[in-house]
Order: sequence, then C-alpha cells, then structure tokens
Amino acid sequence: MTTSQLASTSRSAVITAPSRDALQLIADGVTQVAGFGVAAISVVRDDTHMQIVAVAGSEEARRSLEGSRTPIAELMAEIAVADDWGLFKFVPHERLDLEDDQWGWVPDIEPIDAPDAWHPLDLLVAPLVDDQGVLRGMLSIDLPTDGLRPGVGQRRMLQAYAEQAGRAVVTALEREALAEQVRLAEAARGVIRNASSHLALADVLGECHGALAQGFRAGGVWVQTFGDDHQRSTAIYAADDKVPELGPELEALAESVARQVWQTQRALVFSRADPAPEGAPALTPAQQQLIVDGLERAEVGTLLFVPLGAGRDCVGNLVLTRPATERPWTETEASAALDIGHDLGRAVLNARTFEREHLLVQELQALDTYKSQLIATVSHELKNPLTAVLGHLEILESVEVPRAVRTSLSAMERGARRLARVADDLLLLARMDDPSTPVQRRAVDLRSVVDDVVDLTAISASTRDLTVRVEAPNGQVIAMGDPDELDRVLTNLLSNAVKYSPDGGTIVVNLDRTPDEVVLTCSDEGLGISAADQEKLFTEFFRSSNPEAVAQPGTGLGLAIVRRIVRRHGGRIEVESEIGRGSTFRVLLPA
Repeated sequence: MTTSQLASTSRSAVITAPSRDALQLIADGVTQVAGFGVAAISVVRDDTHMQIVAVAGSEEARRSLEGSRTPIAELMAEIAVADDWGLFKFVPHERLDLEDDQWGWVPDIEPIDAPDAWHPLDLLVAPLVDDQGVLRGMLSIDLPTDGLRPGVGQRRMLQAYAEQAGRAVVTALEREALAEQVRLAEAARGVIRNASSHLALADVLGECHGALAQGFRAGGVWVQTFGDDHQRSTAIYAADDKVPELGPELEALAESVARQVWQTQRALVFSRADPAPEGAPALTPAQQQLIVDGLERAEVGTLLFVPLGAGRDCVGNLVLTRPATERPWTETEASAALDIGHDLGRAVLNARTFEREHLLVQELQALDTYKSQLIATVSHELKNPLTAVLGHLEILESVEVPRAVRTSLSAMERGARRLARVADDLLLLARMDDPSTPVQRRAVDLRSVVDDVVDLTAISASTRDLTVRVEAPNGQVIAMGDPDELDRVLTNLLSNAVKYSPDGGTIVVNLDRTPDEVVLTCSDEGLGISAADQEKLFTEFFRSSNPEAVAQPGTGLGLAIVRRIVRRHGGRIEVESEIGRGSTFRVLLPA
C-alpha cells in the first residue's frame, strides 16, 4: 500500500493542527533529504481514525490525501504482516490483500528493473507513539528517488526522521487539546456570564444557547428541566422555539438516564450506531430503539447528553447535537460540558427560586388588592345604614321622649358616629393603597395647614387646659402634595397628642425647612410609647399594650393612615418616645 492508501473512502473537512507547520517541515525534510518523493504525517483522532494533516512532495498527492481519514484498526491489520525495520514497518505489495476501492491514490510509475525495486503499492510506515506507548500518529513515505527499497544506511536516516516526527506529533496533539480546552473554557464563561445576568428560566436558557452552540460547535442545543414541587411536569427549552418532539416516553427515559448519570458524574455520547454507550445505565432493547428513532426524527447523527444539577439534585439535562457528517464528540468536550452542567444546574435552581418568589409576590399583591377591595366594599356597605341611623337619631332629638330613652338614643348616636369614623378611616386607607388614585400634587402652604388644624382642635384642647404652641418660620413653608391628605396627617397627629396628654400639659407643633425637605414635628408630654409598641405603631388596627392608652377610644387606623399618606408623598415619618415622658412624631416631606 502506498501513502495514498491511508485515505478512507469517507471524508470529513480538513482539520489543521496548531503545529501543522512543524509537521509539514518534517514531511518536507523526508522528501528533500531522505530521498523520497512523497511523505505524509497522520494524527490519531478520538473517533479511532487516523487523519492526514501534512503531505509533502506531490501536489497531486496532497490534494487527494490531506484531511482524509482511515480507521486505525485497518492500518494495524495491514502492518501486522510487515517486516520490522526499527520504528518503520515495511509491507511488500504482494502481502497486501485489499479491495480495489481501498487503494486510494496510487502514483503512476513503473518499477525499475532491479531485484530490490520499489513497487508503487509497497507500504512503508512508522507508527508514532508517546512515552506511554500510545499510538498518536503515523509517518508514511513513498516513491524513493532511486527507485529502490531503502537499504540499511537509508533506514537509519529514516529512523531519525521518525523519532522527530513522533515528538512533533505528540506536541501538536497536546497543543491542540490545550487549545480545545481553552475554547471550551471560554464557552463555559460565556454560559455563566449570560446565565447570571437573567433571572427568568426561559431567559437564562435562551441566552446560554448561543454560547453553547458556538463553543461546542453544535448543530442543535436544547435543555430539558424536570418537574419539582413548583413545576409538576418537565419542560424543554430550545432557541427560536425549535423544540424537538421527543414524545412522553423519550422524555421520561431522558429524565431517568440523567438522574442516574448525575450520580456517576458522566456525560454520554449517543448515536444511532451506539444507543447504549459505555457509562450509560442498563437500557432495554426497546429503550435503545426509542433513542435511535428519536435521533432519526431529529435528523441527528450524534448527541452529547449532559446531566444538569447542583449538589445531589439533578434538575435537567443539556443536549448538544451534531449531524452524522460532523466529527464525533471528544472526551475534552464531554468533560467541559459536564462542568457547564454544574453551572447551568445552579442557574436553573436560582431561576426557579426567583420564579417562585416572583409568583409569591404576585399572590401577595393580589391578596393585598383583594384586602383593599374588601375594606372599601365593607366600608361603603357600612356607610349607607349608618347614615340612615344618624339621620333618624337627629329626627328623634326634636321629639319629647322619656329620660331613659333619651340616654339610650345618646348612646346609639355615639356608637353610630364611632362606626362612621371607622368606615371613613377604612375608605381612606383603601384609597391610599389604590394605585389608580395617585397624589394630585400642587404647592401647599403647610403653615396655613398647621393654623387650620390647631384652630379645629382648640376647643378639645381648652376643655382639658392643654396648651398648643406653634413654632414656625415667618412666611410660607411650601411642600408639594395633596392639601386634604396633608391636613389629615397633622389632624391625626395632633388629635392623638391631645388624647394622650395629661390635663394642663403642653403640645408643640414645629414647622421647619431645609434646602431639600420640610420637617413637621408634633411633640407632647403624654403617656409615651414603649419600644416594643413602636415597632408595630403604624400597623393597621394596632392598639398599644399600655392600659392607659387602651382606655382611650380609637380604631388603631390613624397612624397607619398617616404613614401611608407620607409615603405617597415621597416622605418618611419618625417617632421618638419614652414611657411617661411623651412622644415626638417627625414627618419629613420633599420641599
């Protein structure tokens, strides 16, 4: 067999090794110095084939041979009958028994008339091995310039070239493997970078698709995620909605296989010829046929099957596909893909956590909306009968009734008015939570608001000999907001101060301004609020644990309304208080 006979009848695209120039120089040296017309260097590929990467001496031979592949098993069978010439193996043409289509390219020469004449079908090759004796390539030579089979001296020279070619091939393959690892590492970083910038699961997997397809040179990419407590069934994600139709049986089989190989931390390569690769769990003939049928439907030659997970949990699988015409998957690619399976598994878990939290937020928002609607509905339903009750009570005031009846009517009126205030507070509270009723902002002079509220509370304060002192700068103090809502803020704070202050005490309302904020402060010398109560002070329907405070009538809605109004206006409220020494409420609003 000649050098041309290293070519396989099936071809793939030329794959150039990183050190191809060095290999080409060695091949050129054989043809220029060692006295041979053609030299070729092949390297071992992971698909158990030998591929020719450098050809020297003949342009016709280079066009015919470069990039071609031959099964290693065939080559080893041919040189099994060879003469041992040190590193070289020589097989006379008469010992070869090949079919016509296996000869490939054959030089068009006639053997010279000599006892040791070189025949164009003679085979002279040197298997190239590494330090562990593993076959890594082959040096093949053909067409000696003198037309004779090499003698002892020429064999020694060829031996040196074979040693040099062996070292160069090992170095070339190591560099190629390193370059492949670097490329896949870049793909992994792209996956992690893209996945970490998204929280929605579909976005995570959609962004990863490009990096995976490019990094692994995959024709197709899809991800299957398994059900959990939140997602009951499996889901398949692919780019451009090109979701493969696996069918329920194949989906269930893929989930079962992924969970098992996650425990052994392996990535598997499936093909139509090998639907049960080494490392896969035991598969029945029916399951293997299911895999083959799925590959045929998807028009896939081979696929790299990678489990996804984090810790002990397997959450899905990643599938990378190639057509039958492309090279199979390498161990380096499988190892890199398994590493990405860990990163992508964590991204899937994070995305699921986010989705659950997002769903919970939506449920809470819906519940809050329902609560507001319920409060508004109940309040409206209370207002109508209460209005009727109060109207009839006013009519009865002009009617002469016994003293006992008058006492009962007065109690009924107080209760009805208290219920009416509760209904009003509930309606206002619901309006504060309604996003469809934003603040109608305009310039509001808070000094005027303070004066009005102080005048309205003057009667109730004077009946208990309380002094209300206003401290404010001269001129207007302007804040942007709704005047009615800001009036309600001060009314609630001042009425609370009056309610909880001892007779003869002093209440101070202070109004100040800074370049950015208006500060409204209401201070009293009343009961004070404990630290524990301050944490819940602005919660709806909260009443103090202090018995003296509980004795005072109230709904527990006033301060909740105050805080919501302040927040609607982009401000904040602070409280300082100590039991027995009074309280200070401070409202800060944008100027």
